Order: sequence, then structure tokens, then C-alpha cells
Amino acid sequence: MIPVPVVSPVLNAVEPLRVIEGGRLWLRGSRLPVPALQQDACTIGGVAARTVFASPDRLAVEVPTGLAGGSMEVKVPWLPGATLFVEIGTQIATGFHQVDNPVIDAEGRIYVTYSGPRGQDAPVSVFRIAATGAREPFVSGIVNVTSMQFGLDGLLYVSSRFDGTVYRVFDDGRHEVAASELGLACGLAFAPDGTMLVGDRSGTIFQVDEKGRSRSLATLPSSVAAFHLAMGPDDVLYVTGPTLGSYDYVYRVNLSGAVEVVDRTFGRPQGLAFDSAGVLHVVEALAGVSGVYALPQAAPKELVVGGARLVGLAFGRDGRLVVATSDTIYGFG
Repeated sequence: MIPVPVVSPVLNAVEPLRVIEGGRLWLRGSRLPVPALQQDACTIGGVAARTVFASPDRLAVEVPTGLAGGSMEVKVPWLPGATLFVEIGTQIATGFHQVDNPVIDAEGRIYVTYSGPRGQDAPVSVFRIAATGAREPFVSGIVNVTSMQFGLDGLLYVSSRFDGTVYRVFDDGRHEVAASELGLACGLAFAPDGTMLVGDRSGTIFQVDEKGRSRSLATLPSSVAAFHLAMGPDDVLYVTGPTLGSYDYVYRVNLSGAVEVVDRTFGRPQGLAFDSAGVLHVVEALAGVSGVYALPQAAPKELVVGGARLVGLAFGRDGRLVVATSDTIYGFG
């Protein structure tokens, strides 16, 4: 009898290469063992990771909590000599309530919100986290802070969906009204000439001049959560606004008000931002299996960060990436 050769499994890759605790990490290959769900399938940094999906060509595991962060080994018991690496996001701080992107200033400090449920006047509206990780209260007295952005004057601007107002925040945390009567004000961005752009989640994108006077720039379908705005390197506004539909659009709105669809494959898209190379990144948060996707102009979208409950992201001037869940900030690089 001719012996049947034993064909070993092959492990080719893990993806995405960046992930936070609770996120889903995919192991791809061929002839993979198919463990039962919730059974340990691999170790990440020496800690067992349980299976949440299994097939002969791919396995998905949930990244365990409590990992220190940084580059870590991924090992499987059935190929003891095989080692792949993944970067685990380092927890920077927790105890917040984010509904959009954090922001990073020129000194590398991170600004995060405590937005709270509608009408809640939280003791602190915006926290500031130093490069060392130290956290301090920065702004108080603004109800339901929703979105933040730095203006061309270097000051922080924040929107309140509670009173439809955008506030200008000074370096000592004092604030004043920059524009009002903006509906359910959420996403913020600034045009190259300093004009402020504000998303009213009921469907309007407002254009606000330096004197606080507003006019409607464009109308989009209303959102069940918020509009998220980012000004692109092409001087065009990019917008997401999750609905109850199975899929939502990423929009591009030029400064004359013309609207076009960039992508129509996301489920509940959230925060969006551009990296230093001008590549758009979008958070998708469908059914709790969230991730950050890069959208290169001439290539398919790519999952670059995996995580649970992601809502926003920000890039620092040094290229550092931070991502935000509803209550915690993580850093990469």
C-alpha cells in the first residue's frame, strides 16, 4: 500500500497588523485546523486567544484584554516553529465618552470628550492628555460635546449637539460662542480659507464665516447618530453619517455644494481622517465588529486596525495614530 502523505497546515498571514484588545484578528493560510468556537486557537504575546470563527483557510480570534501593547508574537500550537507579529494598541487613557474623533495638537497632546447622554452636564466636557500620558480637565460647562477640530487660528473648536452651538476654546480652557443655531451640531472641519463647516445630523452641512453667520452648503440624508467631517488634501469635504440602512455612503462635498459618493460599502461609518500621505481612513462600526479602513485612491479599501466599539481616530503630525472606542483611547507607533 502506498502511504498517504501527511500534508501540514500552512499559516500565511495575520490581519490586520494593528488591533486593540477585544478586536478580531484573522489568521489566514490553508489546511488550517478548525477548532470549536470559544476554544483557544493561538497565543498573542503568550496569552491565549479564543476562536470566534473557523474554516480551513482562515481563523478569527478575539484579542485578549490586559496585553501591554506594542509588537507581539502570534503563535499557533500546531505549527510551533511559525511566528507572526502584530501590533497591539497601547491603552493611553480610559473613562471618557467619545462620539467622534479625538484630536491631537502640534505638541502631541490628545483631546478627548465626555459627551454623555442628551442633556447631561458632565463635570468635565473635554480632557487633555499630555505626551507623557498625564490627563487633566481642560474644558467644563459645555453640554454634550460632540466633535472637535483645530481652527486655522490654532484654537480648539467644539460642537454641542445639545444646543446647536460651536464653541471656540482658548488655551486656558475658557470658551465663547463661535456660531449658534446649527441644529444637532456634530462634525467639524475647516476649509483652507478658515471657513468653518458644521454637520447637522438632521441633514444639513453648514458653512460658517468668521463672524458666525451660517448658510446651508449641502443637504444629505439624516443620520441616526452624527455626521463626521474631514477636510481632504484636495480641499474637498468628506462626510459620513450612519443611518439604519444595511450600507451607508462616504460622501465628498466640494465647497460649491456639489455632492458625490466616494464609497457605498460601509456599514455604520463613523469618524474619518487623513494620514500624512493623504490617504482617507474611515471607522466602520457595524454590529460591534469595528475597524479602521484605509481608502487609497486607486486600490480597494483595506482593514488596517481591528477593534471593538471603535468610533474615531486621529493622526498626529509625527504620524502617530490614535483610535478611540466610546470610552478608551489607544495609541500605535
